[in-house]
Amino acid sequence: MRFESRTLGFVINFLLGVAWAMMLIGALTSFLSFYQSSILFAIVSALIGAIPGLLGVLLLEYFITDKEKLAELKKQTALLEKLADKEG
Repeated sequence: MRFESRTLGFVINFLLGVAWAMMLIGALTSFLSFYQSSILFAIVSALIGAIPGLLGVLLLEYFITDKEKLAELKKQTALLEKLADKEG
């Protein structure tokens, strides 16, 4: 993932790592606190505990994809302007 500024890339990658860690911690703590009752209940609670972290990952990946799409559209616009200048 290449961004124009290195700072933005660092922050996004750091937050992405934090979101994955949050997902793992949420799933593990939910599973470990309920596995003595029932394995099925522990698995369901682990899935529910992982949801906040997964939502964070999803939002950050959407942001990354949107920034890449914007950069690609800027490149296409520049190429189209060059083409229009050659014809005109």
